[in-house]
Amino acid sequence: MRLLSRPRVALRRVSILPRWVRRVDARVAKAVNGHRHLPGLDRRLARLSHLADRSRLWVAIAVVLHLLGGAPRRGAVRGLASLLVGSVLANLVGKRIFGGDRPLLKDVPVPRRLKTFPTSASFPSGHSASAAAFVTGVALESPRAGAALAPLGAAVAYSRLHTGAHWLSDVVGGVGLGAAIAIAGRMLVPARPRPEPPPTAPRALVPALPDGSGAFILVNPSSGIDPFRPDPVEFISEALPGAELHVLEPGDHIAALVREALASPTPPRAIGIWGGDGSVASAADAARQVRLPLLVLPGGTFNHFARTVGAATLDQATEALRAGAGRRVDVAELVLEDSEAVTVLNASSVGLYPDFVEIRESMEKKLGKPLAALVAAVRVLARAETIAVRVDGRPALVWSVAVAAGENRSPAMVPLQRRRLDDSVLDVRVLHAHGRMPRLRGLIALAFGVRASAVVDRMPGRTRRTTIESFTASSVRIEARNEGQTLSIAHDGEITLSAPLGPGHGAAATITAVPGGLDVYGG
Repeated sequence: MRLLSRPRVALRRVSILPRWVRRVDARVAKAVNGHRHLPGLDRRLARLSHLADRSRLWVAIAVVLHLLGGAPRRGAVRGLASLLVGSVLANLVGKRIFGGDRPLLKDVPVPRRLKTFPTSASFPSGHSASAAAFVTGVALESPRAGAALAPLGAAVAYSRLHTGAHWLSDVVGGVGLGAAIAIAGRMLVPARPRPEPPPTAPRALVPALPDGSGAFILVNPSSGIDPFRPDPVEFISEALPGAELHVLEPGDHIAALVREALASPTPPRAIGIWGGDGSVASAADAARQVRLPLLVLPGGTFNHFARTVGAATLDQATEALRAGAGRRVDVAELVLEDSEAVTVLNASSVGLYPDFVEIRESMEKKLGKPLAALVAAVRVLARAETIAVRVDGRPALVWSVAVAAGENRSPAMVPLQRRRLDDSVLDVRVLHAHGRMPRLRGLIALAFGVRASAVVDRMPGRTRRTTIESFTASSVRIEARNEGQTLSIAHDGEITLSAPLGPGHGAAATITAVPGGLDVYGG
């Protein structure tokens, strides 16, 4: 009856879409509708589809992103602008031009049907176009936020197929239209470059090595996820032909390699590292032990320390080595009971974050770092347990404690972007598990950071105690004693210690700021 009641709409679909597309649509719809029913999944997808009506879901998420500030805030603005244009083109232009009849309601299993079945033309899917436009727009300004939202956008698009509201071609067309609108907007209004804090540390006397002679450079080929980055060995060989290179292999210890190089007939005058934050921290510890300056060649995913010292690009780092431009920067030292101190360049933490790092690292070779990070976050948040600790002698029940070298500008629970390199302090953030609904408040704080947590803390009926406690100190001691649990301590994205807490004993870590603890090449 619907086909006969709207013959022009149906005719446009038949005349415009190729026969093979219509065959694929029919086969996919039959497969989806004939799949075993999962009542919980059916209800959730139908509810998600309704939440995305009139873009309410994306507007709510944009409000949260706006509270975070910085790149997420710009992503919210670009995402909403892309959504508005994509929605108009999909619903007011695309449907009028292409049209098409929707799947027959009788073919859709009753538990999956929407409460109100749409009656507008089918192609393209407006929900899918809005989801793709918003998520792509956010990702163009804030890749992390975009990666976090991508599964939700995909779920909204699939919900239109699962509930029988659209054909597969409608969903694919909507996603393509939305993404194209966001990308076109980026071309017309380029994203604003992310501001980087200028280094403020005093100059250091470091040797100028114009062709790299005198530099011993370690290369971690497994660092980073950028498919367009140059081959590290090829790049260094061309840019610094006089440098001595060593490609790290499983089982290599950076400190031992540095000592071996120093014992050679031509000992190095500088230690270099191509890699991510974990590799850089290990090289920094080795360089401090032998009192040599460090060259950081950013080859990781985030490169927090390299960006802060003015070596955000490979060209900046190599130019600093050639010119002998260096900075004397503060670092931190992490000391566990009965062990030697290790150098911390960015942050050290206990609780949720080390577990997240451990799970992510176990999957990132198979899934890639972004997807592995997303899966790890979901797993950690689902099984999070509180930790009884003492922070400088004060008892607290927490989800996590993070300590950064230098006061931080990052709004996240784990601080990673320093304000300065010479302020001689630690930035301490404690994620408490007190008050009403502590798990929900803790997860919001961990997922969305300080600003979102502050908004939740100010909501009526909530405790006056803050979820994220933040303060600065020159040294901090963290003691844990949760019998039966495993305490994990991480620094700079690497697991330092993971040990069970048995009867009668706990674990303690002391982190101390070290003013001027490292000379590093940078602008």
